[in-house]
Amino acid sequence: MDHRILDVISSPADLKLLDNEELSILAREIREEIVAVTSETGGHVGSSLGAVEIILAVHSMLDCPRDRFIFDVGHQAYAHKLVTGRLDEFKSLRTYGGLSGFPKPGESPYDVHPSGHASDSLSVALGLAKARDLSGGDNRVVALIGDAALSGGMAFEALNHIGQAQTPMVVILNDNEMSISRNVGALMKHLGYMRASSQYRQTRDSVQERLESSGPFGEALANFGRNMKESMKQFVLPRTMIFEQLGILCTAPIDGHDIGALKETLAMVLATDAPVLMHVVTKKGAGYDPAVRNPEKFHGIAPYDVATGAVRKKPAAAPSYTSVFGEALAAEARKDERIVAITAAMKDGTGLAGFAEEFPSRFVDSGIAEEHAVGLASGLAIGGKKPVVAIYSTFLQRAVDQLIINNALPNLDVVFAIDRAGVVGEDGPTHHGMFDLAYTRMVPHMRVLAPSNEAELVHALHTALALGGPFAIRYPRGAAEGVPLPEEPQVLEVGKAQVVREGADVAILAFGRMVGRALGAAELLAARGIDARVVDMRWAKPLDSDAIERAAQTRLVVTVEGGIVSGGAGEGVLGELARLGRAVPALTLGIPDTFVPQGKADLLLADLGLDPEGIARSIEERMQ
Repeated sequence: MDHRILDVISSPADLKLLDNEELSILAREIREEIVAVTSETGGHVGSSLGAVEIILAVHSMLDCPRDRFIFDVGHQAYAHKLVTGRLDEFKSLRTYGGLSGFPKPGESPYDVHPSGHASDSLSVALGLAKARDLSGGDNRVVALIGDAALSGGMAFEALNHIGQAQTPMVVILNDNEMSISRNVGALMKHLGYMRASSQYRQTRDSVQERLESSGPFGEALANFGRNMKESMKQFVLPRTMIFEQLGILCTAPIDGHDIGALKETLAMVLATDAPVLMHVVTKKGAGYDPAVRNPEKFHGIAPYDVATGAVRKKPAAAPSYTSVFGEALAAEARKDERIVAITAAMKDGTGLAGFAEEFPSRFVDSGIAEEHAVGLASGLAIGGKKPVVAIYSTFLQRAVDQLIINNALPNLDVVFAIDRAGVVGEDGPTHHGMFDLAYTRMVPHMRVLAPSNEAELVHALHTALALGGPFAIRYPRGAAEGVPLPEEPQVLEVGKAQVVREGADVAILAFGRMVGRALGAAELLAARGIDARVVDMRWAKPLDSDAIERAAQTRLVVTVEGGIVSGGAGEGVLGELARLGRAVPALTLGIPDTFVPQGKADLLLADLGLDPEGIARSIEERMQ
């Protein structure tokens, strides 16, 4: 077996010993390693394959970790992990106890910040540059941001500040025309013009070279040259100037798979005493044909067959919660033309592809701009529409202010369909939907439903659309419970729970998908002589006061939820018990005050004591 260059790379310093041809060979080896490992573990394949040469070029020019290399979003960083001493661990990518799928400071000194949400890298990078300046340092700061992440409001705020601050730093724009779904928006068109305008680049460079070579004309000609250059920019392609108008120097588009061109440009921009945006054009999935042909599928994929790219995941026995939601929303939209669906670059991930095809004029993709999506929803509601905002729990966190002020304060008819609620699995702490019960329950006017199965989800969506006002509906990732869907959805009685198992010794008040696990725990407890009632609470807000009052008549009141205990629904039940004046032993089960690592969801829930055995064990211990 031939030895690979990759096998002898123990740190980024080793890259400085390689010439451009050897770095290109290394890029091929890294792609082969990424495909081999992710075919077993799943992962963010397309974005990482597209960024390989950029990462090698940057690490060959910087002195990390003294210099700082920041990622946005961290799913581009697999090559970074492979050249920073983690090759031997790479097979454990995204598994419990293994390597995170994103940069993680506790994992390596080369990982600067826990990148998992888009559009934050430029703010972090400017903060690092400012800290360097205040300390009198000279280390260099480079941020790698995708073109879709650049559409987020936080990135624009940072660009404005970077242009004002004028401190040296490099922003590498990885322009691959893709985010998770196809990019949308005016900025994407702007970048397209920049990519396409060879006329602008050739004319600008030619004029500049000719003027700079005309030395005898001195300062007057130099001034003329600068003015001519600006005139040429405005005359040929004024739309390319957005970054330079912010005070940030901008390179012409560079082939992001040409190691030599990348290193040559990096050498120039790293020596500049001002902020520079380096525009790099790449192909998502480069080097692996199935990923190039289907970049959306390979943004985040389950284990797959290397030869074909086909997912090896066994078909689920039941449809996913996401697909049930998408079909239920389309059914509602056929009956009510006021319904408008909104998502933030997650058309497929939130189950809205079918809706978008059937109702294109009533579907809105805001791009990676959750704050804007939620603010947009308020305007639609004020205008007489019924917006349904479908966003993952972890990403809706970014729009809590808009949820509160723009939607809940004026009591608008907006439904928040919160996908991926609870523990989501291999993407880890930046993606678990741990906080939505806390941040939705705290908001006045907001009503919160936590359906326990797919039929309840259909009823919940119908209820929210029928009753009006701000509603949140939370549901988990993955296959549903396999119960039959209703022929006609029903309007649920507000704030009323459903007893799904009677029992006199202990009352388990369960929320959402925890109902099934609570029933499993009740079976285990019955074998141990403990008679447990299980209540599907349905509503996390308003809570069913009668169900809580009746629960207080048992020996122990237990709440089980798939989110954080602090500020969650269980603490809401404790507050209701206090309001009722019922002093009764109580136990709140959920995610403790900690961040949860990556790993398969069932394994993580077992580790948290939220599987049937863990719930039963906690109850039994409390009742002793």
